[in-house]
Amino acid sequence: MELSEIREQSAKAAALVCDAAKLRAGDLFVVGCSSSEVCGEKIGTHSSVEVAEAVFEGIYGVLHERDVYLAAQCCEHLNRALIVERAACERFGLDEVNVIPQPKAGGSFGTTAYKRFADPVAVESLKQSAYAGMDIGGTLIGMHIKPVVVPLRIEVKHIGEAILLCARRRAKFVGGSRAVYNEKLL
Repeated sequence: MELSEIREQSAKAAALVCDAAKLRAGDLFVVGCSSSEVCGEKIGTHSSVEVAEAVFEGIYGVLHERDVYLAAQCCEHLNRALIVERAACERFGLDEVNVIPQPKAGGSFGTTAYKRFADPVAVESLKQSAYAGMDIGGTLIGMHIKPVVVPLRIEVKHIGEAILLCARRRAKFVGGSRAVYNEKLL
């Protein structure tokens, strides 16, 4: 698959998730990406910086236009630490940790985010502050999204060869059988 096609799939998926999740400026969007899976290989076996860059460019372009922060999840070798802009770290009260991701220790996507962000920092956790996200290739992002996490069905099902799973948050329901809910928050 061509890098331009991967970039386009990534951008389209990010736009669909932003729209479905009704994201607003200042919200946080988490992405976990296995470049190996995008290439059709087993997660963690064929990391590709070029593929990660194409995915990053597609997603980041959409989020940047909407003033939505991107959190790039690193791989399990960094305990799924995340790379964010310092402004997002401060806005969401996240705790900075000291690590610089590398393709084989953090993953190509996290490495790309660290190189491309204006003022990148690594954080240990998002403290469940993301409003939506994309899991590209089975990277497990649900723990970073505000409860209640709801799966999103969008028309983009794959990026490259990787399965794409998307999610958003919704406000918790409170009350009983007589409660009435705001349809805009569903």
